[in-house]
Amino acid sequence: MSRIARYGKLVAHDGRGRELAGLLLTAAARLNANPACELYLVNRQADASDTIWVTELWRSQTDLDAALEQIKGSPDTAAAMKLVQAAEMIELDLLGGKGLAPDGTGTV
Repeated sequence: MSRIARYGKLVAHDGRGRELAGLLLTAAARLNANPACELYLVNRQADASDTIWVTELWRSQTDLDAALEQIKGSPDTAAAMKLVQAAEMIELDLLGGKGLAPDGTGTV
């Protein structure tokens, strides 16, 4: 199994960035109970308050797919998506870094 790392960029409708960030922070809190989600950070772009970035690290693609299937069509997801005017997901190849074992297979 290889980890899945990705960045999500969500641009909210004018003036709705704070509300969108709140919904994503609620989602992040729910993920505390899911060991397959190793990292889920919600950030607001410093020079664009309606642009929200999410940094994710998942144990595997299977785990990510299962989590996405679980929220698909949910009222929370629908509420968040109503606030979004543009979205982009950037898939990453995880190479390593602080907090990861040298082989990239686990945390240190």
